[in-house]
Amino acid sequence: MIFVSFGYRYFKRFLVLCVAKRGESIVKQQEQKKINGSLALKSPCIVVIPANAPEQTRKLRVAAYARVSSNSEDQLNSYAAQNAHYTELITSNPEWEFVDIYADKGITGTSAEKREDFQRLLADCRRGRIDKILVKSSSRFARNAKECLETIRELKALNIGICFEEQNIDTAELSGELLTAIFAMMDQKESESISQNMRWSYQIRMRRGTFVPATMPYGYTKKERPYVVVEQEANVVKKFFSDYLMGIGIAEIAANLNKCNTTDSLPTHQRWTPHAVSRILKNEKYAGNSLWQKTYHTKGFPTKQKNNHGEVTQYYLKSTPVPIIAPEIFETVQTLLKRRGEEYFPGREQDSPLNRNIVCGICGTIFRKKRVRGNMYWVCRVHERNKERCEMRPLCEIDIKEAFLRIYHKLQCGKSVLDKMTADLQAAQNGKMLWSADIVELNNQIADITRQDRLLTQLKHQG
Repeated sequence: MIFVSFGYRYFKRFLVLCVAKRGESIVKQQEQKKINGSLALKSPCIVVIPANAPEQTRKLRVAAYARVSSNSEDQLNSYAAQNAHYTELITSNPEWEFVDIYADKGITGTSAEKREDFQRLLADCRRGRIDKILVKSSSRFARNAKECLETIRELKALNIGICFEEQNIDTAELSGELLTAIFAMMDQKESESISQNMRWSYQIRMRRGTFVPATMPYGYTKKERPYVVVEQEANVVKKFFSDYLMGIGIAEIAANLNKCNTTDSLPTHQRWTPHAVSRILKNEKYAGNSLWQKTYHTKGFPTKQKNNHGEVTQYYLKSTPVPIIAPEIFETVQTLLKRRGEEYFPGREQDSPLNRNIVCGICGTIFRKKRVRGNMYWVCRVHERNKERCEMRPLCEIDIKEAFLRIYHKLQCGKSVLDKMTADLQAAQNGKMLWSADIVELNNQIADITRQDRLLTQLKHQG
């Protein structure tokens, strides 16, 4: 190298250039060694597979859900307005494809089980028919925070977003679920507060004797004032009481009335059941008295309706509605009902160990106790009502107890049954489980073959 002909400035650049070229030669020598030496065998062979071409864009399949919680005029107007609004909104967008309007009318949002169209919406989402759901607000979608979040997460896993217009929330976005959870809790608390206020108002009116139920019993109507007697229906109620006092059974009364309905001999077109006839015969309002709070709602959420067996206070008010049946006739019917109940269903008040523990092997109905010719039997409820629907015959209680004692003796003294169960459990434990070594190896081989098949398919598409 000659440095005389160049100044210090040029000498510096020339020196850097020499170092750079020397470094490049060293890197090339190392790469050549890797290619020619044993390191070439260890270097990974990378195949670059480009991404697939984007799918053809199609219209977004959009549906809407609407709900109102009562049948009042204002709620019905809101119900119709929601349906019209979403139908116009979806059909006017050229990038959207209208699927359907799912709407529940007069149903509370505290439980999803009672909403038929809501369940139909979820079923269509699971079938892959919907891409997006429009809802007016989170309170229209659900008033149960737990069910709301569970549904949102399920639909999010299906890549389906829900848009709440009032809160401007889209669950497909990152913060959508958090905001929806906050509003869902607020909606649930609002529903609980309304329910508590309504129950408190019912209690006050019951104490004052001014409570009027939302629905009238059969035979009454509510026009200018509550408990206005409907003469045609009142005649049917009177016939129920008179037939029962004549010795006709409840099931026969219902069957006779249904036969008469076919010829229009009675002014009613309803299908009567023994349970409905029994409720009328036990309803004290037909004698002019009222017993309020026969049922109550639990304090949990969502609330459940249960029969009142002394858990909450009841209120009894005399001479409330206009009587259809004389009080003496009503008391006679109650005495006769109690006597027949003790005769045909003895020991009902006593808790039997067989109660609700015997299930029909044909129809799955729970057996009930019945006395036949002085002997105690357990009968299938469906077979008793209609022998053609279930062929299970009544079982004598003595035979059931003897069979139970035989099985208990075999389990206690004999080892055949227990040995067989122990052998089956041991075989299941020693069998091929999913975590066994050979099963894991097979799963790994299946995964490798699947990956290779996917790679070959992608290479084939690339030509």
